[in-house]
This record gives sequence, C-alpha cells and structure tokens, in this order.
Amino acid sequence: MTETRPKPPRGFQAILWRLPIWLYRFNLGWLLGERLLLLNHIGRKSGAERQAVLEVVRHDKTDDAYYVCSGFGKMSHWYQNLEAQPDVSIQVGGRKLTVHANLLSPSACGDKMVRYVEQHPKLAKNLIQVIGHEPPQTIEEYRSLAEKSLPFVKFIPR
Repeated sequence: MTETRPKPPRGFQAILWRLPIWLYRFNLGWLLGERLLLLNHIGRKSGAERQAVLEVVRHDKTDDAYYVCSGFGKMSHWYQNLEAQPDVSIQVGGRKLTVHANLLSPSACGDKMVRYVEQHPKLAKNLIQVIGHEPPQTIEEYRSLAEKSLPFVKFIPR
C-alpha cells in the first residue's frame, strides 16, 4: 500500500462538505440522525468560534462517549484546535452536550479503525477513497493507516 497525503477539499467542494452545518444552524440537525455530529470549537490562533460536521464512528452508550476520526489527519484545523482547547461542545441530532476531547493514541486509533471496518466494511472502503487514500486490502493495513494517518477523538461528556 502506498502512502498518500490527502488534502482537505477546496473551493466549491469545500462548500458542499460544509452544507450540513447549515442544517444544524436552522435547527434541523435531527435530520442527520446520530451518524453525524456538529463540533463547536475555538480557533487556536483567532480565538473565534468554529464549527465542523464530523461522522460519528461509534457512540458508546455506557459512558455516552462519541468517537470521530480526522480523515485529513492531524493537519485538520478542527483537530489542531482540539489539541489547543479540548473542552468543547457537540450536537448530535437534537442533543447538545458539553464534552472533553480525548485525542487517542496511535494504537487506540488502530483498534477503533479495525472495529469500524468490521462493522461497516463497504462504508469504510468508500470513505477512505473519498478522502483520498488508497483503500487497504487487509484489516492490518487499515490498522496501520489509522495508526499513521487517521487520528481518532473520543468526546466524553463533562
């Protein structure tokens, strides 16, 4: 498997990726169900409020934690903002929560990716392609990709 470094969308494509934010702004986040969440975070340089809509990889109902993955790696602005200020808020469907963002270790990222691929094999392959990676052929290649390039975040209610 060759190593690629996907780039976040630009121009018109970026506008399309940000459309779900408007659903939340118009109180229609419930239309997106529990597969997507709205992250409200603070810009690490500007201090301004920022928003991003992310796919929920997993919701652990035992501790009400939500897991997401940064498809564009640690260079995603929202991920870097969480490194600087991990206490944020999220909205999932109609629920609003104040949470702490726990950035997972590479090993834990690999474990979360394996679980995701086992539960959603076709979706995992398609999402990997959409963000610009070559699809892994084995479960261990998925694990390795996550450990190297796809950091996971666990949002824990405060």
